[in-house]
Amino acid sequence: MKKEKTSSDSELSKGKTAAKDGAAPGNALKGRKVFWTEKRVETVVAVLLGITTLLSAWATWIGSLHSGIQSINFTKSNNMASEGNSEYNSRLQLYIADYSVWNALNDYYIELEMAKSDGDKANEKLLNKKIDNLIKQSASETLVKGIKWMKENGKTNPFEMPGINEEYFGEAQKKVDQSKEYLAEGQRDNTKGDSYNLVSVVYSLTLFLLGIVGVFKTLPNKVVVMTIAGAALIFAFFYMCTIPMPTGFDQMNFFEFTKK
Repeated sequence: MKKEKTSSDSELSKGKTAAKDGAAPGNALKGRKVFWTEKRVETVVAVLLGITTLLSAWATWIGSLHSGIQSINFTKSNNMASEGNSEYNSRLQLYIADYSVWNALNDYYIELEMAKSDGDKANEKLLNKKIDNLIKQSASETLVKGIKWMKENGKTNPFEMPGINEEYFGEAQKKVDQSKEYLAEGQRDNTKGDSYNLVSVVYSLTLFLLGIVGVFKTLPNKVVVMTIAGAALIFAFFYMCTIPMPTGFDQMNFFEFTKK
């Protein structure tokens, strides 16, 4: 009897020890603190939704400003190019007219030299009067400058004067160059606007991911989706910070900017 009792007590004590050892992991998990809880996930999602909504609105607004300035610059470019072409055609006609005047003057100068060599004072006086009248009536200021330069430097053609082409076509070229600058600005604003559109798309994706967090039933899945959404938000924000603001835009003087 004693032996049987002793063995049963031994088995009972082993069972209790095993029960204690099996219960230990469960108690340890219960005592361990978990960072992510349903309430915390809901709070973080709500905060991220608010931040993403504000940043998305900002990106959309700045993108629309870029589009507006792009249109303005393209319009200015077209108008300036049109003015430049018109100016060029006008100056080209003047250039051709001056060349015709110079051909006539050149004939008079040849006759004048012949009259001087013949000693024909009357004809010399008449030719000088014709030359003066033709210059006053038909020659442009640019041609007058060229003739003056020609006489002072012993040349035979006023169109050899340095910078005479700039005299005729310089203003037209300035307008064409201005048109190219406006076009380049418009293209830059177009690129910046496209970048802001990409940022808006990423913000929209972030809002979508945050919106479907509640669909998942298990906490780990919710945390994973929320983490992806947060990463997308951070990427979009820092990428947006690298994009220059619209040309001439100042947050402190926005209303003055809109009047320009």
